[in-house]
Amino acid sequence: MTLRLAPLLLIVSAMAQESRPALTAAEKEFEQSMSGVTLNGHFTRQDGSGLREEKYGIEKVTKVKDGLWRFDARFQYGGHDVKMPIELEVKWAGDTPVITLTDQPVAGLGSFTVRIVIYRGQYAGTWSGANGHGGQMFGAIVKSAQ
Repeated sequence: MTLRLAPLLLIVSAMAQESRPALTAAEKEFEQSMSGVTLNGHFTRQDGSGLREEKYGIEKVTKVKDGLWRFDARFQYGGHDVKMPIELEVKWAGDTPVITLTDQPVAGLGSFTVRIVIYRGQYAGTWSGANGHGGQMFGAIVKSAQ
């Protein structure tokens, strides 16, 4: 019985690999450099309340389709610690990926808009949420110890 399942498993495996979108060299680099990392940094608030620490753990980043990427992430900020997959648009400014989210709900955290530029192991961007909250964010992208 096991031998009869082998061809079926091979077909299913091949179909799964074929359904994955093709990656450009820049997209491959993005996927590899953003998987198994922690974004260690700070964020500000527009009300001038000062810098606060933030951490975003990213286990894996995969391209879903043109422009859309899945981030298996862990968000730690302001007393929140949430682990979830989230699909985000990634746009390209030349060789630089820009993560975007516009007025979208993030499970249990409210709706957010972000623009985050990723470049040479660093990130920087802006964020805004409900009730007029918002500010800037920036920091280092650190590979996790394997």
